[in-house]
Parts: sequence; C-alpha cells; structure tokens
Amino acid sequence: MIAAEVWVMFLGYTVPMVFSPGPGNTVLATAGGRFGIRGSLPFWLGFEVANVALCLVYGLGLGSVLQQIPALHQVLRVCSVVYLLYLAWGFFRSARGPSGGEDASVEKLGFVEGLLAVAFNPKTHSMVLVMFSQFLNPASGALTQAALLTLAFLGVCVVCHFPWIYGGKLILGRFRSEKALRIQGWTFGACMVGVAAYVAFA
Repeated sequence: MIAAEVWVMFLGYTVPMVFSPGPGNTVLATAGGRFGIRGSLPFWLGFEVANVALCLVYGLGLGSVLQQIPALHQVLRVCSVVYLLYLAWGFFRSARGPSGGEDASVEKLGFVEGLLAVAFNPKTHSMVLVMFSQFLNPASGALTQAALLTLAFLGVCVVCHFPWIYGGKLILGRFRSEKALRIQGWTFGACMVGVAAYVAFA
C-alpha cells in the first residue's frame, strides 16, 4: 500500500504539473474552442489513454530501457515539433478556406491525434518518469503501486484537463461567425507554431 503522506506529495507534484500551461493543455484548449466539449471528446479520450499507456510503460520498469537510448528524447522533441506544425497547418488552411460558419474546413482532432499529442510530448514523458521514480517503492508490491499511481494520475489528468477544454469553449466557442472562425484558425495555428517553437528551443 501507499502511505497517506506519499499521496499528499503525489498530489503536490502531479496537480501543478498536469494543470500548468504546456503543449498538451494548449492543444486541449484549442480543441475545446474550435470543436466544443462534445466534439473534443475523442481527442480527450485518446489523450488520457496515452497518459495511461505511458504510466504502464514507466511504471512497469520499461522506461529504464528507453532511458538507455540517449537519442530518444531528441527524437520525441523532433516528432512533437513536426506534429504541432502539422496541426498548425490544418488550422491555417481552415482560416483560408470557406467555412460557411461551420467547422467542415478543418478536420476534427480525433482519438489518434490525442494519442500522438501525448506520445510526442517530451514534458509528459519526463513528468511520468519522475513520478514513478519518486513515489513508487520497488521493494513493496511494485505492480500494485504502479496500478494505483496510474489510476490516481488518470484522475488528476481528467480533473485538470477539463478546465482547459471548457475554458477554450467558454472563451472562444461563442464566436461562430465566418469571420470569427477565420480569426480562430489563424490564432490557433499561431498558438501551435508558438508551442512548437517552445518545444524545439526549451
């Protein structure tokens, strides 16, 4: 079992890390603003499934194998930048094309896109790796601890990610005219480019 004081430290670490601004939360807010909560559900589901998958990888000790590959972090960084620029291009295209007040001019972010957003995010890899290295005691039922920490991390992610999606919808979702959607396309595309630059040079 995991002691109560460990859970307190776990929450003290994960809540600020998951809720703080970053590439993943920026994309979640963008999805909420562009597609609304219902339209963002497939992306959000893929996002959280990928978080669970990473927890299983690192929690079961496979992360130590991956960490022995020095170039892995750089590969993830490059993939993340390329993927974010791909998303940016989609939003820029939607801003240029006729929308007619609808979202048909830009493909919705789906389950696979959610998986990729997490898989290519170096921040998430580092966060999960540190989480298990700090809060999992290999000498005391590592498998059970890994499962509990994974479930707890999933709960933190769901609670902390929803405000980003809802905030994006609340702030930007009310603007549905053709002109507003064009402005959103350029704004969201610029956000993705900015996040890609942050990932590349941070």
